[in-house]
Amino acid sequence: MPTATLTIFLAYGDPKRLRTAELSNWTGKAVSSPRSEFQKVLAREESLNSGVYFLTGTDPEPNKNAIYIGEAESIRDRVKSHLSKDFWNNITFFITKDENLTKAHIKYIEGRLIDIARSTERSVVMNSQSSGAKLPESDREDMEVFLEKIQQVLPVLGVEAFVQTSSIIENETKQELLSCNIKGLKATGYLTPNGIVVLKGSEAVLEERSSAKKWPSVLAQRNQLISEGSLIRENDGCLFTKDVEFSSPSSAAATIHGGNANGLARVVRFKWKVLKTVTKRMMNSSYEVLMPMMLSFVPLSYKKYD
Repeated sequence: MPTATLTIFLAYGDPKRLRTAELSNWTGKAVSSPRSEFQKVLAREESLNSGVYFLTGTDPEPNKNAIYIGEAESIRDRVKSHLSKDFWNNITFFITKDENLTKAHIKYIEGRLIDIARSTERSVVMNSQSSGAKLPESDREDMEVFLEKIQQVLPVLGVEAFVQTSSIIENETKQELLSCNIKGLKATGYLTPNGIVVLKGSEAVLEERSSAKKWPSVLAQRNQLISEGSLIRENDGCLFTKDVEFSSPSSAAATIHGGNANGLARVVRFKWKVLKTVTKRMMNSSYEVLMPMMLSFVPLSYKKYD
């Protein structure tokens, strides 16, 4: 995506409350708010416009992030019908300041967003049906640009359902691949702004350690990946069938090792240039996230010693 200047207005001074977002040189505008301020959202003039909206929260059954994607010629009138849905706790919608979105435009954008959200698998998509509309070629290209801008703004507002797992530049990931080895099994991955991605084809231990019972989150995480088919049993180990993103390197290592990964049992030699590169990437992360990564994952081009 191209560089951009984003202006966020905090309507009440609190970044968690109602806010608007606008990109420079773009006619689109976003409004986002927690459910607790739903009436304040409806009172805004922007809610009278046509656009697309997102209801985000948690699906209680799988305990995963959930999202509902909709479109309306009047946001205010349409979203009132969703008050009976109890999974969502935040609403975000996009309109255009020049009021140039037609019904066909927003149907097209809605359909594309539903497809993208399902393909990224970051959230449970609560829509029971797909959507979409046929557009002339020129309109379709305009809407693809509008769609790209929406995807650029949404993560800033806390909606990450459309963020591709492998969004890091390929050349960078090739230079900074990390490796985690145990019992002849090897997993590789790379850092992302959200944590770390373990690549498809990586291996993990077949059985969890007995001590894993002390760490229920480790067992829950592995079992969820197995139930989803993201981690399958193969020969003497387990195999990742797709790229999987973890919230931290220590979380990934725990899944690979089948228990809490004790990085203190290893010493890793880092050359300054490598450490500097990793540290820059982790500037926005906490010390607790950086240290397990340094201890559990080894740069492929450097050797671990006991």
